[in-house]
Amino acid sequence: MVPCRGGWQRSVDVVLGLPDQVRGCLFDLDGVLTQTATVHAAAWKQMFDAYLRDRAEKSDTEFVPFDRVSDYDAYVDGKPRADGTRSFLESRGIELPEGADDEQPERYTVQGLGARNNTILLRMIHRDGVTAYEGSVRYVHAARDAGLARAVVSSSINCRDVLASAGIEDLFDARIDGVVARRDHLRGKPEPDTFLAGAHALQVEPSQAAVFEDALAGVAAGRAGGFGFVVGVDRVGQADALRAHGADIVVTDLAELFDRR
Repeated sequence: MVPCRGGWQRSVDVVLGLPDQVRGCLFDLDGVLTQTATVHAAAWKQMFDAYLRDRAEKSDTEFVPFDRVSDYDAYVDGKPRADGTRSFLESRGIELPEGADDEQPERYTVQGLGARNNTILLRMIHRDGVTAYEGSVRYVHAARDAGLARAVVSSSINCRDVLASAGIEDLFDARIDGVVARRDHLRGKPEPDTFLAGAHALQVEPSQAAVFEDALAGVAAGRAGGFGFVVGVDRVGQADALRAHGADIVVTDLAELFDRR
């Protein structure tokens, strides 16, 4: 942006599909910028299925596997790892001890299952690499060229590694991730704390920031924080649910916003 009387104006003539008051963009990572939501879902399924199968065998009950679409979307997606673990276990009527923050992955505790999930996820990422959505990369480049401040806001403690693997780390001015959230005691989505921290890092008011989210919890966080515009990114056919949780607009790819007038 360049300064002008009464505020700021965009430095290039580009249509980003955002309200005029938007001065900063807050992007979720998995499912918005990178094609890692499916990897996350696969890692959660592998972890939970192993635990649920063992529990069923020991209690002589039916094994009901984790559904990588419905269970992931409803209980896990967009949330900090421990919150997602608790949420899914509660949906099955299972209560486990919390465990220590540095719990070993073989322990049947909330933190232990979370550690096991992270081990599986990192193995998948290191084995297969990370791919960014081409439309999202073009959009972030356009936002940068237009002078908009940009931050990644993710519950993942692996956010920096994922950005680096995808080759897009240098496109952002700030990063609010699971490491920062734990350090600063920020509540996870659907609470707006991490997005508010992202706006603060970019030195913009929430009303001047746009949130880009694919998770229902993330969209709800954007709405709860009073942000100027909430973009729901529908990668899995949940457009209606994204709108119901507070999205102002729903797109299947960020590049669609270039066509919005």
